[in-house]
Amino acid sequence: MNRFRTWIQIACLTGVTLTAFTLGGFANQKTEDSNFASQTIDLGMVVSDLEKSLKFYKDVLGFTEVPGFKVGGDFAVEAGLANKLDLDVHVLVLGQGTNPTKLKLMEFKTAPGARVDNTFIHSSYGFRYLTIAVKDLNAAVEKANKAGGKLVGKCPVPLPKGFPAGIGLAIYRDPDGNPVELVGPWKQ
Repeated sequence: MNRFRTWIQIACLTGVTLTAFTLGGFANQKTEDSNFASQTIDLGMVVSDLEKSLKFYKDVLGFTEVPGFKVGGDFAVEAGLANKLDLDVHVLVLGQGTNPTKLKLMEFKTAPGARVDNTFIHSSYGFRYLTIAVKDLNAAVEKANKAGGKLVGKCPVPLPKGFPAGIGLAIYRDPDGNPVELVGPWKQ
């Protein structure tokens, strides 16, 4: 199960399909063999409606909000992040401990971004989905559905042949249409 969790974490970080890493052996890389100070990444996401997105990620998926931070417009210009716009970053964490995965949400009411085509993951370039490994897919789906989440396709579905047996996948879309996968042990 630890090896499976590592594959899921790598897929979450890169947005690459799980099979690419199970065959490539990257799951065996030791932390001390790399220059990375953390085994997780923080992902910044611009959203169209901050309150709806916070509700989705907290209530439907189970993230926890922790203190966020502000970045002034001058620094944002110098760093190449935003055109003289202040950043008010809301930080959500998945898990506990000293190094949980962080999702940083921001909304720019005065300069709304363009929507991308989220019909399929191949419809637009860039980060296309999040993968979240869960201990019990049945419980996660039940919680998400009770909180108003809507499953995509025929989800939950079992992972295809070649992946560990008894593992399922359930996909939801956040308020901006971004796909979020929940993957874990599943009883049909």
